[in-house]
Amino acid sequence: MTSVVSELLGKLVAFDTTSRLSNLQLIEWVKAYLAGYGIESRLTYSDDGRKANLFARIGADHLPLIMLSGHTDVVPVDGQAWSYPPFELTEKDGRLYGRGSADMKGFIACVLARVPQFVRLAREEQLAQGVGIALSYDEELGCLGVGRLIAGLQEDGVEVAGCLVGEPTSMRPVIAHKGIAHYRCKVKGRAAHSSLTPQGVNAIEYAAKLITHVRKLADAEAAFGHRQPLYDVPFTTMQTGLIHGGVACNIVPADCEFMFECRWLPGDNPERLVESVRDYAATLLLEMREVAPEADIQFEPAVYSPAFESDPDSSIRVYVESLCGCAGGDGVAYTTEAGLFSEAGMPCVVLGPGSIEQAHRPDEYIELAQLQACYDWLGLLSDKLIR
Repeated sequence: MTSVVSELLGKLVAFDTTSRLSNLQLIEWVKAYLAGYGIESRLTYSDDGRKANLFARIGADHLPLIMLSGHTDVVPVDGQAWSYPPFELTEKDGRLYGRGSADMKGFIACVLARVPQFVRLAREEQLAQGVGIALSYDEELGCLGVGRLIAGLQEDGVEVAGCLVGEPTSMRPVIAHKGIAHYRCKVKGRAAHSSLTPQGVNAIEYAAKLITHVRKLADAEAAFGHRQPLYDVPFTTMQTGLIHGGVACNIVPADCEFMFECRWLPGDNPERLVESVRDYAATLLLEMREVAPEADIQFEPAVYSPAFESDPDSSIRVYVESLCGCAGGDGVAYTTEAGLFSEAGMPCVVLGPGSIEQAHRPDEYIELAQLQACYDWLGLLSDKLIR
C-alpha cells in the first residue's frame, strides 16, 4: 500500500494549489485518473473559471452514496522556513513532508488508491451503497467552493447516505465542530491636520473602541457563556484578526478597516454577538456625526460556515463507530466542510489521516503509519458497503 499511496500523494503535492492559485491542473489530473477506471467526473467551476470542484460516483446510479470528501487547496508557504521543498514530497524517518500532505491531500491519495477496489465491487454488483468522491476548492478561504458542489448534487437528486470528510484527525472521529463567521467593519471619519484634532474624527480610535467591545464580548463568553466539555475550547469565541488604517502619523485618519471573527458552539447563535457590536457602533456613530455628518460605520459579512453535529443514527456514524471500535468522538474548535454538507441534509463524520497540529505549518508532514491506517480503514469501509 504505502508505495501506491505515496506515489499518488507525490503527484498531488506537486500541484501548487495554494488558494490564491488555480486548482485546475490537479482536478484535471484526478479526472483523468478516474477516467482510466471508467469513472466519469462532474466539475463545477468558480465564477472566473480558474477553479473547480469534482464529483464522481462509483456504483449504480440508484444507490445511495457514502461520500468521501476532501479539499484540494492548501495554505501559502510564504514567509515560512521550510527544510524541504514544499511542493515536492520528501520521505524521511517514516514521514512524508510537503505542503498539503496532512491537510488534506494524504486523505485524497488514500481514496484514490482504493478506487480500483471500489470499481471492482461495483462491476461485480456487490455494492449496496455507492461510493462518491467529492473534491472542493477554496476550503481554506472559508469553505467557499463546496457550496456549488453541494448545489449540483441537490439539482441532480443525488442521494447521499453519509459523508466522510477526511480532515486530519489522526484517524479519530470528530463528531462536532464550531461554526465560523468573519465580518469586515469599515469606519469612516474625517481627516484633519493632527494639530487640529478636534476638527477631525479619528477612524482608528473609533475602530479601537469597537475592537475593545469585541474583546469584552469574548471575555464575557469565556467567563459566563455556555460551555460544552466535548470541545477543546469549550465556549464560543471572538477575536479581531486584521486591521489597517491611516496614512501618516500627523494626519487624523479618515478611514480604518478591521476584520473580526466568531466561532460558536452548535446551537448557539452568533448573530446575538454581532448585533451587540452593531448596536454599539450605532451609539458611536451618533457621537462621530456631531463633528462629521459624513461619518459612517459599515459591516460586511465575509465568511460563514455553520457549526456541525453528527447524527448518531446515520449510517456513516454507525460505520465509523464500528470500524474505530468507539462510541461518540471528539468536538473541535476548527471548522470543516462537514457543516455545509450536514446543513444540506447529508450526515457527516470528520475522520482522516495526519494531525491537525501539522496543518499550515512549515515542514508539514504526514506519517506513513497514518496513511496505512487510513488506507486499511477505507478497505474495511468497503466491506461494510457490500450486499
